Amino acid sequence: QVRLVESGGGLVQAGGSLRLSCAASGLTTFSEYTMAWFRQAPGKEREFAVGSGRSGDATYYAHSVKGRFTFSRDNAKNTGFLQMNGLNPEDTAVYYCAAARFPRDVPAAREYDYWGQGTQVTVSV
Repeated sequence: QVRLVESGGGLVQAGGSLRLSCAASGLTTFSEYTMAWFRQAPGKEREFAVGSGRSGDATYYAHSVKGRFTFSRDNAKNTGFLQMNGLNPEDTAVYYCAAARFPRDVPAAREYDYWGQGTQVTVSV
């Protein structure tokens, strides 16, 4: 059974930082999966934030987070990370990690087979 478990969310003031983790289990070979972070703010649709290729050599960032968020992964520990700096209230959302083996379109949520339960990030003014 595949499980993705996010952690690291919380409440932070504007300008602050958080580091999210996504621990994966049950994937045959973690390094063969593209990992991504999506987020969903209240009343809005889920949107793509960051996605990383299997070997981590290609990373895709949404325009809204580029330059502030950094994705990394430790394949030996089956874990992906999202370092978020310069947070602002517009970043408030539930953050989900997702995994897909051969996504044709990395930013497209429909391409992902596995999802975590989400972790809440709240940025106060």
